[in-house]
Amino acid sequence: MTRGLPAGEIGPTEGAVDLPPDDTGEAIGLPASGLTITFGFGPSLFRDAGGRDRFGLADRQPEALRTLPHFPADALDPSRSYGDLCVQACADDPQVAVHAIRNLARIGFGTVAVRWSQLGFGRTSTTSTAQSTPRNLFGFKDGTANIKAEEESAVAQHVWVADGDDPGAGWLAGGSYLVARRFNMNIEVWDRQSLGDQEDFVGRTKASGAPLSGGSELTEPDFAMPGSDGPVIPRDAHVRVVHPDFNDGARMLRRGYNFVDGTDALGGLNAGLFFIAFVRNPDTHFIPIQNRMAEADALMEYVQVTGSALFAVPSGIGPGEYVGQALFD
Repeated sequence: MTRGLPAGEIGPTEGAVDLPPDDTGEAIGLPASGLTITFGFGPSLFRDAGGRDRFGLADRQPEALRTLPHFPADALDPSRSYGDLCVQACADDPQVAVHAIRNLARIGFGTVAVRWSQLGFGRTSTTSTAQSTPRNLFGFKDGTANIKAEEESAVAQHVWVADGDDPGAGWLAGGSYLVARRFNMNIEVWDRQSLGDQEDFVGRTKASGAPLSGGSELTEPDFAMPGSDGPVIPRDAHVRVVHPDFNDGARMLRRGYNFVDGTDALGGLNAGLFFIAFVRNPDTHFIPIQNRMAEADALMEYVQVTGSALFAVPSGIGPGEYVGQALFD
């Protein structure tokens, strides 16, 4: 499918008329559209809630792979959280991505079932210096200080699991941890806030994305610059709370998406940020930062986390290999 070919050997229209096709057909005539598919393994693949070894893999479970803690202000929907397996399909055309997920679920019928899914659009963080910074549904540029693919040393330090990080789970070396968090945005409440308050909550200007301390979008924030009433960038501004200077230098590779899932029971938009981040170790690169956000980030008044999951993503596969081979062998 990543080469623009059908999911099965026969295809959606070439098989026997009295048998179901081995491809569902909605991608007929569409190019590969840059399709990528990422797989991950959840903690419940290794042990159930009671600690029972489900498939003989418990002794290979990474130490950091466990159910994420319930953070302050979480309002998790269990039907949108957790899971044994993660399958993420990304493409320039959403129909190509949906085709991939649909066919993998179809092929796996009887062995696996979809627990939850989320369709996202656009992107909410830039991951390359060649990209312009996108905006989230609050209208602000998001991910200005995100790790970029060109920062090879930063990627190695903060994203990839290294040999020796977890001696009991050597199979994960070269892989990463995927954190998924579904942030519902209180869109209507946010839209009634003044422009000045919105910028104070974020710590950046809405127009250019520059920090409130001045400069351009890529200028480093000056958190010590005084304002008329305390620092010009408030102490509870999002950009300050999550900045590496206040989180032991930890950074993460964010790769989230916007979502709009119709309206809720009150007629408001059921919309927000489907946050995805890749980190070398969630214990050092995500959990402490999320705790700081929940306790001190002004933006948390306008969002509610309704979904949460953590997965271990194995390294990429080569010719003749299958996903997770180092684990299952």
